[in-house]
Amino acid sequence: MDFSTLALDRTTGDALYQQLAASLAGVISTGDLAAGARLPSERELAFSLGVSRTTTVNAYRELEARGLVRGFVGRGTFVCADPAPATAVTRGAPFAWRGKVALRAQDAADISLRRLIHTAIDPAVISFSAGSAALDCFPLDAFKAMTDRVLAREARTALGLGPVDGQPRLRRAIASRSGVDPERVLILSGAQQGLDLIARCLIDAGDVVVIDRPGYLGASQSFRGAGARLVGWDVKRGDLSELDDLLLRYRPKLLYTCPTFQNPTGVTLDERTRRGLLELAARHRIPVVEDDPYRELGFAGPAPRTLAALDAGDLVIHIGTFAKTLAGGLRLGWLAAAPAIVDHLAQIKGTTDVATNGLTQLVVAEMLISGVYDEHLAALRAEHALRQESMLHAIVRDTPPGAITTRRVKGGLYLWCRLGLGLESRELLRGAVAAGVTFAAGQHFYADSAGGDEVRLCFSNVPPPLIADGVRRIGAVMRRTLASPSRTVDADPIPLP
Repeated sequence: MDFSTLALDRTTGDALYQQLAASLAGVISTGDLAAGARLPSERELAFSLGVSRTTTVNAYRELEARGLVRGFVGRGTFVCADPAPATAVTRGAPFAWRGKVALRAQDAADISLRRLIHTAIDPAVISFSAGSAALDCFPLDAFKAMTDRVLAREARTALGLGPVDGQPRLRRAIASRSGVDPERVLILSGAQQGLDLIARCLIDAGDVVVIDRPGYLGASQSFRGAGARLVGWDVKRGDLSELDDLLLRYRPKLLYTCPTFQNPTGVTLDERTRRGLLELAARHRIPVVEDDPYRELGFAGPAPRTLAALDAGDLVIHIGTFAKTLAGGLRLGWLAAAPAIVDHLAQIKGTTDVATNGLTQLVVAEMLISGVYDEHLAALRAEHALRQESMLHAIVRDTPPGAITTRRVKGGLYLWCRLGLGLESRELLRGAVAAGVTFAAGQHFYADSAGGDEVRLCFSNVPPPLIADGVRRIGAVMRRTLASPSRTVDADPIPLP
């Protein structure tokens, strides 16, 4: 727009900066200056209007105080919100908070994970989106009995504030299962907190993090929120030469991977690849974050040894959780690493989360020590395997031939699927949501623009009859989409292996 046309009247006695601010607010409200539009510099606008630079500086400050614009050093001043009507200020109009949000928080504002969880808890929707264990397998009676026992025996410890690094009994139980010393274990309010702590501790703005491609959305969000630049390593191929090249080219601050029943692909790195990855990390002196929520959910035999177990140089921060084996609502996870970094992470944790839930920690410790947890795992694995087979059969039976390609996994919670016949994941998701079923579109799992023809289906948290119903609905949406006369198909059918 032509800013020289902004109305200023020197005869009214009103301060020029207030008039200028009001004029700019007016063109923002009409849409002539849309959100994201860049304003002229203070000097440029002052010259254009024939006023002092002090006038334009004060006008911009007034607009920023009202939450309408934001100024960024070295970038300029940008429109960031629509103004409330002038009369609404005295009627309790909402404060323009969006204009006050810090730049880093705006850059990290990705609600994809939040949306996945929201759809997963809607009882009216069949959700193949957010990853969750079969909650109908949760050992509820044992959990209740152990909760009563803990409260009767040590209510003060269970309900009081505990140490920031976690209840000693749970740390010892986890350390025993992991083959490490308890001082190497830090209890978390869920594994996502561990990723956030690591990002806050190790990442500076502009640092590079090498991550799985495709990989876990929550990890990408945490690292991006700390200002990192993400570079993907093709985890499906597991090519160590490619990884070596990435480490050499980008000199990353951190390497993140989910090596066992990976989210979203279900891929498991073999021990040779794990050893090679650790050798590269040691050579390039790069710490490794091993996100390992699924390793106890294998359907046929034990998974390969963890990166942490193979690590001879204290490079690995290993993250585990009870969200995928017991229940996400417990909000209980842990990390294990060298004592020095555990201590540093605990200090950061203490600034926002004084202690995790003491009662839950002690009850879960009882489950680990008593053997109830391992009995539950055995039943859970069997049920998850059954549900995977139900989903695979439903895909073959109820979706158009060539519309979706996937493969059986050996553990975890997900099927990673490729769409054929020209189908696109977000278009398919819109139709599926309208039909009362959700899944995760492939774009969520890439740091770049890939994934448009991929989807992730979680088979574990839906009983087999609902799995069949949900896949049938998706198949119906596929058929309607493919039958649309406006569609052009430029992809050959891909059979389900």
